[in-house]
Amino acid sequence: FNVPLPPPNPAAGAAAQHGAVAPPATARRLQVGRGRAVQTLAAAAALAQDGDTIEIDPGDYRGDVAVWRQSNLLIRGMGPRVRLIADGASAEGKATWVLRGGHITVEGIDFIGSRVADGNGAGIRFERGHLVVRRCLFFDNQNGILAASDAAAVLDVEQSEFSHNGAGDGFTHHLYAGPIRQLTVRGSYFHHANVGHLIKSRAASSLVAYNRLTDEVGGRASYELEFPNGGEVVVLGNLVQQGSQTANSVMVSYGAEGWRWQAYRLRLAFITLVNDHPHGGTFVRA
Repeated sequence: FNVPLPPPNPAAGAAAQHGAVAPPATARRLQVGRGRAVQTLAAAAALAQDGDTIEIDPGDYRGDVAVWRQSNLLIRGMGPRVRLIADGASAEGKATWVLRGGHITVEGIDFIGSRVADGNGAGIRFERGHLVVRRCLFFDNQNGILAASDAAAVLDVEQSEFSHNGAGDGFTHHLYAGPIRQLTVRGSYFHHANVGHLIKSRAASSLVAYNRLTDEVGGRASYELEFPNGGEVVVLGNLVQQGSQTANSVMVSYGAEGWRWQAYRLRLAFITLVNDHPHGGTFVRA
């Protein structure tokens, strides 16, 4: 297995690493924060052009929801902590942020408390393109990240944390990828889901590598990993733990809802599986 490490300086060369086109000569740096010319993320999303870099000052940004449609965009928090606290607000009734551009990288931002009327609110709703999420926190949302049904979309999650997400209905999760082309999750920490799964992926190709996926004391996750429509799945080098309060004794589930893709293969290697369910359980059900 060849799993490339994240670049040593994520702010440099991100577009080249992930195959994006070079930024145009007119690319700008927009600085966001109190006392700046641009004070909100909503304003930055309206002003940004393809190729721009958005730099966000530390602080709490309450109800600052946005829709990002640009391509080759880098949005990054500039220090601990840049916290987007939903406070009942949402973009398009979907999420704190909705992203449907081309290649977008989001770094160093906390997404907290997203809730919407249909119970499916997300920190990030990813609808189209190629999204890279790096060093972000998703806490107390109905969904952490929700990736919609675009067969060409690619989602990469690196060095991020997902905690206490889920509406408690079993249909909302830390990370839920619809039938996209590719999902990659590496070097991240998923814990304490509220009834939903730690990771649920309907992607044609899923790579889950070198993560800590642990329900822990007080967690109520259902599956730790679910791939309901099969596909090409590699689960490599993870620590996976099921807590004592789960209502579902299966830890890794593959193909439970029927086959969608042409290729079906589940590969697990170099994994520690810990089952703390008081009545036993199933490590892998395919």
